[in-house]
Amino acid sequence: MSPHNEPVARIHSGNRVVFETCDCFSNQIQREDQLFSSVGWDLINPATGPLYVEDAEPGDILRVEIVDIQIADQGVMTVAPNLGVLGQFFSEEKTKVIPIRDGKVQFNEKLQFDVRPMIGVIGTAPATEEISTGTPGDHGGNMDCKRIVKGAVLYLPVNVPGALLSMGDLHAVMADGEIVICGLEIPGEVTVDIAVIKGTHLPLPMLSEGEHVMTIASAQTLDEAAKMATVHMHRFLVEKVGLPNEEAGMLLSLIGDLRICQVVDPLMTARMELPKWVLKQYDYQME
Repeated sequence: MSPHNEPVARIHSGNRVVFETCDCFSNQIQREDQLFSSVGWDLINPATGPLYVEDAEPGDILRVEIVDIQIADQGVMTVAPNLGVLGQFFSEEKTKVIPIRDGKVQFNEKLQFDVRPMIGVIGTAPATEEISTGTPGDHGGNMDCKRIVKGAVLYLPVNVPGALLSMGDLHAVMADGEIVICGLEIPGEVTVDIAVIKGTHLPLPMLSEGEHVMTIASAQTLDEAAKMATVHMHRFLVEKVGLPNEEAGMLLSLIGDLRICQVVDPLMTARMELPKWVLKQYDYQME
């Protein structure tokens, strides 16, 4: 993701757009005899875009509502030696092609479970530097947050004119951690409603999904990411919602859930989740 990428399409705030995405292997793995090493790192985690939003200026917030996620009828997973949390236990590469039927992942003859499509890579252009689509950061990117699903609203920074939104790396399902460096990787289509928010500040990236709002942070270590996500939520409670400083900290220690998004990318990602009913009690509503 880069401020220098030429946009492939332009819209206005308030428009709806559909992103067609490849899987994280650039759709290069279709059979179980095709291995991760045959793809090459330069083809990993492609993102479709960027999309130029005509009304977006630096300092604004880009509101991205995930209207729908449609996925293909099969996905793939891979493991390889020395990759991911369990890489030391794998002596050879292995690819598994996993079919999806009637909304169920057909993992093997005994295990089937529901899909929950989510977006792994989604972000805007950084202000000055170029950041690989495989790396998360303040701009979003490869956050691999399993809560970025249909119905969620993601708030991202506008660092350059037009915001330059890109996304990809869909998963049919993925657990917190993404421990073997992949979820169920799958191509698909994402329908989003885009809006520009002006004149306000939030600790970005920020996510609203289901009954929770979340601050998401990425850093060199999981400890740092967890602390950043917590500090961002504390700041949000004090500066935007209106809780006293000490009470905001106490509240997070009681009902704020600190969770792992992923531990396998160049930076680690964590999120702090807060129930939305807290915001209602203070008459605060996310835009």
